Amino acid sequence: MAVDVGIIMGSQSDWATMKEAAAILDELGIGYETKIVSAHRTPDRLWDYGKTAVGRGLKVIIAGAGGAAHLPGMMASKTRVPVIGVPVQTKALSGVDSLYSIVQMPKGFPVATMAIGSAGAANAGLMAAGILAVSDPALGQRLDAWREALSASIPEEPSDV
Repeated sequence: MAVDVGIIMGSQSDWATMKEAAAILDELGIGYETKIVSAHRTPDRLWDYGKTAVGRGLKVIIAGAGGAAHLPGMMASKTRVPVIGVPVQTKALSGVDSLYSIVQMPKGFPVATMAIGSAGAANAGLMAAGILAVSDPALGQRLDAWREALSASIPEEPSDV
């Protein structure tokens, strides 16, 4: 399976959130790689990852970060590959700091920013799938089926169970 999506995060502790994006990609049969790429602690790794993304065939990068959350924006500045940012929930400010850092990108370096935490990571996986499905009809059908299954799983009436 080709690796179309890069899932990167600032630290090992971010994996608890970012694995939700991986789970969605697994469900939809999309190839991906996972890497720890810290904007502050491993800047050379960040630069190399961004510079080589196109040549390595990546089509979307999902970047999760907490705190100062510079990873998604810095990655967007190093590659033309679309970057989806996931604000990781933090202890100090519950991820609001991460959200503001990711969503406040200057003109010219867009980052598609998801919600804080696990829901945002899962939605990042779905957003990546949607981007890829534009040029992959079979993936589009799998994504449509996934969405239909989600809708079918929602009961019409509440219960006490």
